[in-house]
Amino acid sequence: MSAQKKQLKIGDKLPDAVWNTNLEMVNYPQRTLTLSAYKDRLILLDFWATWCGGCLQNFPRMESLEKKYGDKIKILAVSNESRGVLEKFFSSKNGQRYKEIHSVAEDQLFQGLFPHRGIPFIVWLKDGKVLNTTDAEQVSEEMINEILKGESSSLQTVIQQQRDRPLMLSENFDLERGTHLEHYTFFSKGRIRSIGYGSEFHRKGSVVYGRQFTNLSLLSIYSAIAYEVFKQRGGALSAKQIITEVKDLSKIHFNMNTKDLDNEQKLYSYEYIVPYSKADSLYKNMLEDLDRYSGFKASIEKRKVKCLVLSRKSTKDKIATKGGKAISSFLDTPSVLQNVPFDYILSGLNANSDITPLPVVDETGYKGNIDIKISNPKDLKIIQKELLSYDLELKEGIREVMMLVIRDKE
Repeated sequence: MSAQKKQLKIGDKLPDAVWNTNLEMVNYPQRTLTLSAYKDRLILLDFWATWCGGCLQNFPRMESLEKKYGDKIKILAVSNESRGVLEKFFSSKNGQRYKEIHSVAEDQLFQGLFPHRGIPFIVWLKDGKVLNTTDAEQVSEEMINEILKGESSSLQTVIQQQRDRPLMLSENFDLERGTHLEHYTFFSKGRIRSIGYGSEFHRKGSVVYGRQFTNLSLLSIYSAIAYEVFKQRGGALSAKQIITEVKDLSKIHFNMNTKDLDNEQKLYSYEYIVPYSKADSLYKNMLEDLDRYSGFKASIEKRKVKCLVLSRKSTKDKIATKGGKAISSFLDTPSVLQNVPFDYILSGLNANSDITPLPVVDETGYKGNIDIKISNPKDLKIIQKELLSYDLELKEGIREVMMLVIRDKE
């Protein structure tokens, strides 16, 4: 029906046809339900899926809130997964914990009315209208009390953004004929709730001409950009090659275990797009551009530092691969590298600071794939001893190493 096809916005009234549609239900006393059964309540539609860990983490809180407020609210889980998938989940050991989560199955109605790009996603309905759309974090006693008392709601609206288009760029831009986005920079401080945490590439074929970072610490953004610059220069960046000459480290770090507004002010979003013809200078330009806004200065420098140097003890080749399936399990016990490039051992050693806090430098000059086994890759002394059996020596030294240096702006 047409009411089901029209997307609804905040303030819109739900059509009668929506209230009276039979919804397929799972983990509910009846097989079907009409939303009209709860029309006099505050209704929360909680979009979820069985594979969504964040959704499942929220379920106990949703159950607790619904129990607390009784017949004043209804929290209705909504999934587009099949009845069979949902029934299997709720009958599993994990799913049996959520006895009070009543879920719509095989949903198309609400997906069409309230399109979204990520879950969990919450739609708030009150007095027959769309009150708001938010993330799940805002479902709390404080917010529900405000709404039930008729007070001005402090809910922050979340209308999820597309990751495949520049952040905050008006969709009206797409209507301009003969106009092309040649260059774009976006920088913001504070969490953007309408999009997730992470990174996205702007590509044309295999060529990357733009990069987008959302809701990350400045250290994470700088590191990701520098990683690409190192790669272009034939190197590899590890956490051991990052030097922070910053008075207040909390300004570039983010504590994932702390959820408060001050902590979220340490999250940044940054996007940079260049003309396709200048794609080869993207990451170099990004480092320089980010310095303009961040309050910090990043540079890639050679520094003399203590490190572990990997070298060959003889010219005899004891590590050349015998072929076979490629296996890379450096941090497993035992560690097995089979028919993989030599730099896999460097990557493994540099990726784990528990093995050694020192960067590992390769002076073997070895080319080609290798076969190496280490009985305990978490013990540096064992690694050093067993590498000797391959005529490879790993010992401390002082070397010039390419480093990412982040410092305060003067």
